[in-house]
Amino acid sequence: MDYQFELVGKIGSMALIRKEDQDIDYNIFARLGRELKPGMIWVTSGATEIGRLDYINRTGTELTGDPEQDKTDYAAQGQAILMQNYRQFIAPEYGVRQVLVEHTHFNDPEKREHIRKLLIRAAKQGTIPIVNYNDAVSDEENRKMELAARRRSGDVVHECVDNDETAAVIAGLVHARMLVLMTSTEGIYQDPADPATLVRDVTGKTIEEVAEKVHQLQQSCVGASRAGANGAGAKLAYALESVRNGSTVIIGHARHHLSDLVQGRVPCTRIGLE
Repeated sequence: MDYQFELVGKIGSMALIRKEDQDIDYNIFARLGRELKPGMIWVTSGATEIGRLDYINRTGTELTGDPEQDKTDYAAQGQAILMQNYRQFIAPEYGVRQVLVEHTHFNDPEKREHIRKLLIRAAKQGTIPIVNYNDAVSDEENRKMELAARRRSGDVVHECVDNDETAAVIAGLVHARMLVLMTSTEGIYQDPADPATLVRDVTGKTIEEVAEKVHQLQQSCVGASRAGANGAGAKLAYALESVRNGSTVIIGHARHHLSDLVQGRVPCTRIGLE
């Protein structure tokens, strides 16, 4: 396959937070900043959770309105802080470009191609795209209605509210050799309650073999890291789609260096063809 990008990476919301302190984990941003470089595309969650923590720190209380509206307000507040941290820790010689996307951008061929060209230019111009779903302007009811209409028309649709899906779609869009999903666990477990059951390799000689192993593993995937997250089962589904598109997928803990995950020097789950 003609790979246009070496790596698309994604980090989850809770991996950017020191949960015990209810604060941003600046060490994660610093570690990522030392490794991100042009030719990579980084998909980040975190705007909503970081905005929530910032609001609490400034007011001493949480928002208590409609949950969807609260999410919108938190995301709008957190987006600036999220990007501020990436800009602070990424090497100053590299440009950083924020790319806010919505589901409609990937379901419309012209918009999808517009984004693809933007990402390709970024690599050539020595800059790093930081991609996030634009929760601040997303309305769930309208989104569901639009997606339902597209499905009735027989279209293959992408929702992309889960940034795992966003990262997988982008990896396919730019023909990335590798998709790295950083999370708050070491990878995928046979038994989520037992860290010793970490599955290191989900591989096969054919895509059918990989798919069978993924489907078996999904049976043991329960729960998620936070309310509203789709959990490990959905992560595996998006990973499988990336493998179908030619990428190798790595799922691992955000405390590890990106390069160590890529090189297999630390515990993680690797999904792909042998």
